Amino acid sequence: MEGSGLNLIQSILMGVIQGIAEFLPISSSGHLVLFETFFGMKETESMLFSVLLHLGTLISVCIYYHKDVWEMLRAFGAWVTALVKRDPKGMGRPTPAGRMIILLVTATLPLVVLLPIHKWLERTFSHNISVSIAMLLTGFLLFFSDRRAKGHKNAKSATLVDALLVGAAQAVGTIPGISRSGITISTGLFRGFDRKFAVRFSFLMSLPAVLGANLLKIGEAAAEGVDPALIPGYIAGVIVAAVVGYFAIRLVNLLSDKGRFGMFAYYCWVVGLGSLIAGIIVPFFGK
Repeated sequence: MEGSGLNLIQSILMGVIQGIAEFLPISSSGHLVLFETFFGMKETESMLFSVLLHLGTLISVCIYYHKDVWEMLRAFGAWVTALVKRDPKGMGRPTPAGRMIILLVTATLPLVVLLPIHKWLERTFSHNISVSIAMLLTGFLLFFSDRRAKGHKNAKSATLVDALLVGAAQAVGTIPGISRSGITISTGLFRGFDRKFAVRFSFLMSLPAVLGANLLKIGEAAAEGVDPALIPGYIAGVIVAAVVGYFAIRLVNLLSDKGRFGMFAYYCWVVGLGSLIAGIIVPFFGK
């Protein structure tokens, strides 16, 4: 299918993959890299569509955690108002939503440090062999973190150091095949977060991370031009990613509450090992 372009069926399928894999700890970037490799998609074509798919799942987070998002927007608005009015009382002790903003900003700092080398990381690790190995490593991380999950930290008791370490894990999660949600939730569990807060914090911290990353990419991808014939497929993919992503968030919360988060490790091992074998065998027989 090389050079055939993106059709509607592929768009919908990639929307499903993005919606599921962005939130289930199985690496959306890794799955998309493997999908794009097998379907022979052009790099600029896949880059733009990948950006749009991530924006679709961003919508999922905003809808599912709309109360948290709204409260944080209100807290931020109150800070801005107090700053403009030069009101020290308004900038006093932060509300719970304000504290969450501080934790999320702290967790985003490692990504800012990573900016100078993010393109190098994408070029270096965006091939099926490295993605396969990264997925195998993700499986081990999920397996062991789930068995250690006995913490009780929440939004009130989590520290800035906790947020910074989870943010550092998120930076590592930019490597294709390393699940962003998987590594951040697992790190939160290792740091003593309770299961609900580990999941909630992971998904909320994706908002500034995904938005910032895609703002950097969208100009570069759009500069290559957009084929009008692909727009319906783009729209379909984004809608599917948003809808599927919403239910994927619900599923992760449900499984985490029941202590079955580690079950995703087996999936990562199967897909990682299968794609690794295929990546070695197929080129060998193709010579």
